[in-house]
Amino acid sequence: MENKPSGSPTSLVDQLVVPGDVVLDLNSMTNQTIKLGGGLRQDCDAIAVTKAGKLRCTKPNKYWVESSQKRYEPHPGDSVLGIVVDSKADNFLVDIKGPALAYLPVLAFEGGTRRNIPKFEVGTLIYVRVVKANPGMNPELSCTDASGKAAEFGQLKDGYMFESSTGLSRTLLSSPTCPVLDALGKKLSFEIAVGLNGRVWVNATSPSTVIVVANAIMNSESLSAVQQRIMVEKLLQNLKLSSLGFAPQWSLVRVSSGPLEDLSGR
Repeated sequence: MENKPSGSPTSLVDQLVVPGDVVLDLNSMTNQTIKLGGGLRQDCDAIAVTKAGKLRCTKPNKYWVESSQKRYEPHPGDSVLGIVVDSKADNFLVDIKGPALAYLPVLAFEGGTRRNIPKFEVGTLIYVRVVKANPGMNPELSCTDASGKAAEFGQLKDGYMFESSTGLSRTLLSSPTCPVLDALGKKLSFEIAVGLNGRVWVNATSPSTVIVVANAIMNSESLSAVQQRIMVEKLLQNLKLSSLGFAPQWSLVRVSSGPLEDLSGR
């Protein structure tokens, strides 16, 4: 039996919900546009939960259920990190950690024409936006934002890519800036791209900086805000000792895309 929705549409935001919970009553939200993300579905005039997690909301009226999982479920509007696995005449096949490969049309770029089709080799890492994601069909991607501009989308060169849970990815993209990125950004200079599909790319001029940033992010998921800042301070102390010629006590983490290495001596 489904739970009745709360009187206020925002009363369950940031609260734990389980499958069957009804979180929104569309009859009480007339003349409003509602966008649904992962973990929610519409049943007549009610919005019901399909997976356990925390109900999240961003303006204007976008709702989703946030949970920490490895498997990614594509949704239109998601920004993701994809890996090119094949190239066809009209599109690229891209792995986005979803249940099926996604396709990126060769014209889905700013000013894209047959004369300037990009050449992506197998294994190329790209930052893309999910355009369509229908059940039983391959998701469609684009390298432009909703207005057709390239924005931050496109190929990501150099750097290091590692995988995380989808919950951690959403935390990294949250506003205000999450504690681990806030602490790192005050002391280090680096580039970062976070995909809602649980992939993170980091690049910096120093390999040691990449190691510190990647390890801090991967170890932050189960830590409180205070613990994240303490961890970052310890990693930065090791980085400083390394620059002075002392052997740092790196705490390296092995992930599916390969082990991180201390490259500072290369």
